[in-house]
Amino acid sequence: MTTFDRDAIRVFRFVRCGFDAATGVAELAYAFDDGPELVETVTVPGAPFVLDGARAEAVERALRLLHLVAGVSYYKAAVPGEIRIDGYAIDAATASLLEQVYLNGLGEFAYRNGLDLHGRIRFPADSLPGDPAPALGLAPRALVAIGGGKDSLVSIEALRAAGIEQTVTWIGGSQLIRTCAERTGLPTLNIGRALAPQLFEINRQGAYNGHIPVTAVNSAILVLAALLTGAGQVVFSNERSASYGSLIVSADGTVTNEVNHQWSKGWAFEQAFGGHVERAVAADLHYYSLLRPLSELAVARQFAKNDHYDAHFSSCNRNFHILGEKPAQRWCGLCPKCHFVFLALAPFMPKTRLVRIFGRNLLDDALQAPGFDALLEYQEHKPFECVGEGRESRAAMAALAARADWREDALVARFAREIQPQLDPAELAVESLLEVAGEHRVPAPVWERVRAHFAA
Repeated sequence: MTTFDRDAIRVFRFVRCGFDAATGVAELAYAFDDGPELVETVTVPGAPFVLDGARAEAVERALRLLHLVAGVSYYKAAVPGEIRIDGYAIDAATASLLEQVYLNGLGEFAYRNGLDLHGRIRFPADSLPGDPAPALGLAPRALVAIGGGKDSLVSIEALRAAGIEQTVTWIGGSQLIRTCAERTGLPTLNIGRALAPQLFEINRQGAYNGHIPVTAVNSAILVLAALLTGAGQVVFSNERSASYGSLIVSADGTVTNEVNHQWSKGWAFEQAFGGHVERAVAADLHYYSLLRPLSELAVARQFAKNDHYDAHFSSCNRNFHILGEKPAQRWCGLCPKCHFVFLALAPFMPKTRLVRIFGRNLLDDALQAPGFDALLEYQEHKPFECVGEGRESRAAMAALAARADWREDALVARFAREIQPQLDPAELAVESLLEVAGEHRVPAPVWERVRAHFAA
């Protein structure tokens, strides 16, 4: 392909999208200026799909939504000032949703690249609002996204206890996720996603690179898959602390910015995206996070009740990088996710069980202090990772400092000696963080049954 000069690019184009019901393959095509097409494919197993009139129209709406959301992977390469949609038009509400997703979902990307995207991202609203989307008579079955970590497994077991029919669903070729999915014993759906191969070459030629709102993309993929398979629920497992970002503090101690690495796992995205799906795609297709009313510590407490997945799950993000070396075991023991999951589970399960899961005691390694300090927001902001709030980490550490089996470990002892005296004891109680409370989009009949499971 021609040389990629990010600073010379003026337009990002959504060229076309199409779905082949005979093969289950969706094509999503993009381009910069008048350059060559960048074509991504998404493959949903189960073809051929027979789509009637109303279902076919809903699939087309979902396909366009996916086309628009997935474009963030390519737009970020140059962040040009003009966005153009070639093959169809969108209304103001859809444009507003996409501007939210791109601006907030690229918040960490913009921060790390020294970019200000405010006022730069404008989707053309060239269509009048359409009629509200009709109900399609979808089944109450749920497509439940699984990522191989503790959160989705907590959702799966809660839905199982509530008697909700579910298909465990993931995107891509991770063997770790497949093993976890198969361990559930439930029906599975493995969706393929292939990025445009030129994207990797563009990155080598100096494109802007960084974090994208991958949960937003995966959400749009699962909405399309739900329509194709007749499922009426798309379920994710994002808890309430996903709505809180990392506070960026200047040298004089002033908070200058909040950057949320996991914005598309937060409540603002769930509300906006889920509402849009019901209004503009299918009225009876419900998108929600089952764990929204729970904190990370409450999720950890739920996970600790069941040892069925101890030898199979992993939240270590190094397992899921597209490029780069994978850890030799399921847990690298060095990244923020490993640190946080170890700390969150420690108050709720026997120490021997936790050390067996990780293969070592991360809290008895003085060299790990900087990583845990960031979780505690002690002399450092919260890591740009999907980890809990600083107050959750501080409460978990304080709980361990009060227990004979943990208090002698290097980092727990250091916390008790150096950090805890600076904290308000009233803000270190774990119990208040375990309450099931707050806003959510879980349908009432499902929530009634699931809440009882969480409260048990």
